[in-house]
Parts: sequence; C-alpha cells; structure tokens
Amino acid sequence: MRLGRAARRSPKTKDLRPNQKLAIGNRQYLIVGLGNPGPEYEWSRHNLGFMLIDNLAGACGIEVTRRECQSRVGRGEIERCRVKLVKPQTYMNLSGEAVGCLAAKHKLEQPGESLIVISDDLALPFGKIRIRARGSAGGHNGLKSIIAALDTNEFTRLRIGIQPEHPITESRRFVLDSFSRSARPEVEKILERSTEAVRAILRDGVLKAMTEYNSNE
Repeated sequence: MRLGRAARRSPKTKDLRPNQKLAIGNRQYLIVGLGNPGPEYEWSRHNLGFMLIDNLAGACGIEVTRRECQSRVGRGEIERCRVKLVKPQTYMNLSGEAVGCLAAKHKLEQPGESLIVISDDLALPFGKIRIRARGSAGGHNGLKSIIAALDTNEFTRLRIGIQPEHPITESRRFVLDSFSRSARPEVEKILERSTEAVRAILRDGVLKAMTEYNSNE
C-alpha cells in the first residue's frame, strides 16, 4: 500500500433502529476517516482512518484531492452507492468542524443512515474490527468532536484496534507514534480486511456487517 494514493460475536439487535440497514443506491454516503494531516503522521497509529480512506480510494479509483469543508474529499461509487471519501484536515480534536460542515452542506438530516466514521481504538486489541450503529466516543477525541458537532451519536462507526500487548504509561504518545516497519505488512492486511468491512456495510447493511466482522477470531 502506498499511502496518500487512489490501497464472531453476534451483534445486539437493540443497537439498531428498525430502519438502520443502509439502503443501496438511493443516497450519498459520507465515509470519513479520522487522522492528522502532515507527513510526520502518515504511519501513526492514530491515522488508521486516513490509511483506510487511502486504501478504499486506491481500490475504487477515487482521487481524494478536492478541498471542501476543511477536508480532502473524493467522489465516486462503491458497491453501487454514491460516496464521498473524506479526510478532515483540521487535526483530530477538531474533526467535528469538518464533518459538521459537510453534513450541513449535504443536508445530512439522518447521519445514522448516511455517515460512516472510521477511527483507531486503543481499547481494542491490535487489528480487531468493531462496527457499531451508534455509541459513545469511548475516549476518542475525534469521535467526541463529531458527536458534539452533529449533536447525535447515532452514526455508523468502524473502529480498528491498536491496543498494545504490553501496558503503556503515555497513551497520547503511543497513538501518535508510527507503526514500526516490521509491523506495516500486518497493518496492510488489517486495512484490506477493513476495506472489505466498509464494502459490506454499503452492500449488506450495518447489521449483517456487524455479524460478519465483529469477531473475536
């Protein structure tokens, strides 16, 4: 994967509203990957959202280069759905400014049906994927900013685990540190699986994607 280029646990049914299954082809989706701009953060653990957007873009021939609402944006089609791939350029803690602007611009009245946010998660084991239809920020400042900007926590999120095997004393430093070169092939495998998870959300809906990807294996 070249960054920056266009690279089973049963879910709880009560987490979903009856109409939460994403409809196919009849609306535009905002797929937002969270991260920090700048080459110094390119391989940082906190930038898995950006990395996944780059991977999706590369796989689907979408260029994420247009500037809109303090973001880099690319428009295209994935699984017969119209999508906008988004990389906010506000830095992580202000991600809500970019997402709020895009939501208002595109009249996103029901984020739960049209918004997918991708982030890292320090509480999940490294490489594990969790898809949820709603939920708290879980201590993630980017998600916290988006929830505040939209005044709702009802939007789909895909979280990718970065939890280390050993205890850490400085979580901020850990998430901003880059993956080691030896770990990067495994990161690329994780991104490929996460790309397929996003496709599943668009193709099959949140509930089915949760069943397939929220696995302990």
